[in-house]
Amino acid sequence: MPGLLSRERIIAGPGFNRWLVPPAALLIHLCIGQAYAISVFNLPLSRALGVTEALPDDWKLTTLGWIYTLAIVFLGLSAAFAGTWLERAGPRKVGVVAASCWGGGFLLAALGVRLHWIGLVYLGYGVIGGCGLGLGYVSPVSTLIKWFPDRRGMATGMAIMGFGGGALIAAPLSVALMTRFASVTSVGVWQTFVVMGLTYFCSMLAGAFLFLLPPPGWRPAGWTPPADERVLVARGHVRPGTALRTAQFWLLWAVLCLNVTAGIGVLGQASPMIQEIFKGAVSPGAAAGFVGLLSLFNIGGRIAWASLSDYLGRKRTYAVFFSLGALLYASLPPAGRIGSVPLFVGCVCLILTMYGGGFATVPAYLADVFGTQFVGAIHGRLLTAWSMAGVLGPVLVNYLRQFEIDRGVPKAEAYNLTMEIMAGVLAAGFLCNLAIRRVPEKHYMTAGELEAERRLLHQTATPAPAGPGAGRSLPSTPGWVVAAAWIAVGAPLAWGIASTLSKALLLFRRA
Repeated sequence: MPGLLSRERIIAGPGFNRWLVPPAALLIHLCIGQAYAISVFNLPLSRALGVTEALPDDWKLTTLGWIYTLAIVFLGLSAAFAGTWLERAGPRKVGVVAASCWGGGFLLAALGVRLHWIGLVYLGYGVIGGCGLGLGYVSPVSTLIKWFPDRRGMATGMAIMGFGGGALIAAPLSVALMTRFASVTSVGVWQTFVVMGLTYFCSMLAGAFLFLLPPPGWRPAGWTPPADERVLVARGHVRPGTALRTAQFWLLWAVLCLNVTAGIGVLGQASPMIQEIFKGAVSPGAAAGFVGLLSLFNIGGRIAWASLSDYLGRKRTYAVFFSLGALLYASLPPAGRIGSVPLFVGCVCLILTMYGGGFATVPAYLADVFGTQFVGAIHGRLLTAWSMAGVLGPVLVNYLRQFEIDRGVPKAEAYNLTMEIMAGVLAAGFLCNLAIRRVPEKHYMTAGELEAERRLLHQTATPAPAGPGAGRSLPSTPGWVVAAAWIAVGAPLAWGIASTLSKALLLFRRA
């Protein structure tokens, strides 16, 4: 008998509604999105021994910074190397492993904090938790694309939106838990890690067990693949190894890397940047509100742009990202010179929608270019572009700022060169996107190769439905089940958004 987690046990039968898959994916991404909020633990951890003030043996902030760095590094590594396993094992098994790594990583990190052993924290949150991040990030992608061939962008956008939204929940929740567990002998971090680790494990497990795959040949009612030659949609499927040998993969790698580079540097330096450019006009509290506002636009951009790409096409959507983004970056120095906070905030918020939109749109772009059979594996390899951008973006913003200050440029103008270079980065991305073409036919798998691969994956080689019932959607599950799934993920996300928005409103009050 095949195991409960095996791929052949998760083929959907009559009665399954495809709209249960997005909340399952969103549930996993809301959990792993906590990684964006790990910095809320830095100050408490820096006085874990002294509690009220740091002691000589307490950890330095530079030491703690490696926790997040390791997590992102292992996110990229696990996503890149486990992609092929994902396609063969199925999303449920990978989701369970991701839940075990992420939740277990928190518990091991809690032990490290309790014993004050930084190596255990690195191993727990950084290495094991980082693997959970990578596996959790890619596990829903190919499943969503298979269930929503008619709305690839919207489906992946809903899930990846959760990765940005997870921080909105985790940040206030972490603070509340640390406050609850704090005492004269503890800052409350290790207890908070235990609670969050168990909560995330159970939540991700629930999401993983909701994953089902569509039966072979299934398609939404009335939908047929676009036949327009101008639409960049693959006519077959490309193996991951073959994809890496195509120009299209490396052009897409550059597209993602350049788009993320242009957004991630500003996101990481947003608070000091707006205070220095508008010295005296923006208070620290308002600057914190600015960071919160950027987070909201980052999340909104993921679902909005990804959904819009279903109508514009992925290539045109990225063309908008790069052309409009370059114009917006070029507008930031004049906004600073004239002292217009609303213009500056508006431009940066739009830039951040395209930063988030780039993450959410690229899985559908990959499916358009390389087909859907191995999109999870190819997406995992492409995420190495994120790792590179995570280095390039902050370096450009921080080092160029310091270079300008060392030249005697006032702090209020020290970011101008960076903004101009970012506009150039986006112009280069526009050219890379423009060069992407349909993959040549020689790279597609033959019908026999595809059939053999599907047999290996325990997929019955059933032809697509034909006749009067062709393309008929699977019967829906009861409406209350679908509604309950969406409420389960929507309620905490709404709470996080409301909490962040209340802080963001400080930006528009008098400094």
